[in-house]
Amino acid sequence: MKIEETMIAQRRFFRTGKTLPLSFRYEALDKLRRSILAHEDDINAALKADLNKSPMESYMCEVGMTLSELSYVRKHLGRWAKDTHVLTPLAQFHAKSYKVHQPYGVVLIMSPWNYPFMLTLDPLIGAIAAGNCCVVKPSAYSPATSAIIRTIVGECFPPEYITVVEGGRAENQALLDQKFDYIFFTGGVTVGTEVMTKAAKHLTPVTLELGGKSPCIVDRTAKLDLAAKRLVFGKLLNCGQTCVAPDYLLIERSVKDEFLGYVRKWIAAMYGENALENDGYVKMINQKHFDRVCGLIDPAKVVIGGGADPATLKIQPTVMDNVTPEDAVMQEEIFGPVLPVLTFDTIEEAEDFVRDRPHPLALYLFTESKAVKERFLRRVSFGGGCINDTIIHLATSRMAFGGVGNSGMGSYHGKKSFDTFSHEKSIVDKSTWMDLPMRYAPYTKTGAKLIRMFMK
Repeated sequence: MKIEETMIAQRRFFRTGKTLPLSFRYEALDKLRRSILAHEDDINAALKADLNKSPMESYMCEVGMTLSELSYVRKHLGRWAKDTHVLTPLAQFHAKSYKVHQPYGVVLIMSPWNYPFMLTLDPLIGAIAAGNCCVVKPSAYSPATSAIIRTIVGECFPPEYITVVEGGRAENQALLDQKFDYIFFTGGVTVGTEVMTKAAKHLTPVTLELGGKSPCIVDRTAKLDLAAKRLVFGKLLNCGQTCVAPDYLLIERSVKDEFLGYVRKWIAAMYGENALENDGYVKMINQKHFDRVCGLIDPAKVVIGGGADPATLKIQPTVMDNVTPEDAVMQEEIFGPVLPVLTFDTIEEAEDFVRDRPHPLALYLFTESKAVKERFLRRVSFGGGCINDTIIHLATSRMAFGGVGNSGMGSYHGKKSFDTFSHEKSIVDKSTWMDLPMRYAPYTKTGAKLIRMFMK
């Protein structure tokens, strides 16, 4: 089915009202869950083919997180979808005031290649829960996972309800030329800017889940060994191809050398002395990104790793010391297993360093100081983050996930996903058994006094 025909079919299907009953949405979510479970081995195989992910990492970061989100949304959907009643101002007596949650209609979800299953299905769960029809566009860079997503969606839903469009740039452009009722995009800033530009032509609302250079800040009060362990976990998960991966280390100068010793220890403990020989170590998604990340490595500044294998597209966990803000590795989001190290002498210096740059998607702070923690939480703008850990703040359906400024707009997960794909209509249901005359012209002094009494 052509894209234009798909849009016509989905608009026609949405107007039937079939997606509105909660029973329909529950059934759709249940079908999706059953299909995911039935195809778990196929999903693992696809993630292995695209990124060399192990079954453990595939479940922990993709399938398991998707199932968890699906279960949470299904459990709470009935309460979220109810009309929300609020108090009516005295000036509007007698009336009922409430908010109605209405699906947008036909929505577009564009997903990336780094967590190609989870970052496609998670927003789709929100779109289904809210009662929308949906066009899903997975990344062309993860073709095996896109194929299994197409299979799962095709088994569960007719194309006039939910459909998958595969392909590359031409298909992206063709989709963005259509008028959708909402666009949800996860990816890089450059394409995100293009999505917003295209959406603006139709005044289409968007959610942009982007990225940026997320700092990891370690001060001298931190538990250094544990901090290094958790930093290595977050940095090397999916071989650094994570939008909220710690992008660079900003560490207090007095503890830098000791900390890097622990980093070396934990890299070896998790991935072996040479990660290139570890069958479970994730590879770069393709040659283009392999070459790009390798080009960011300055051999003169490498203190750990630095090696790469073009045959397998694997890059060693690499740490670069004595990095300056002017180095190439600090000019773009790395999206790979390379950790630049910069130092600070005062916490004010670290704060200024982060605030002088575009707002990051995530920030990680390792400290035992309550004052330092409060300082960064209240004074520094970032999407979300962790104190004394990395990555895990996004692994919950009870908190929204999203960026701010250059790192994105809008958020999702759990109820926020339902809200994102719903328009909230404010309704006043006014009684007809009485009609206060003071709001009508001609205005009188008595009416003015009553208005002032009610509205103050």
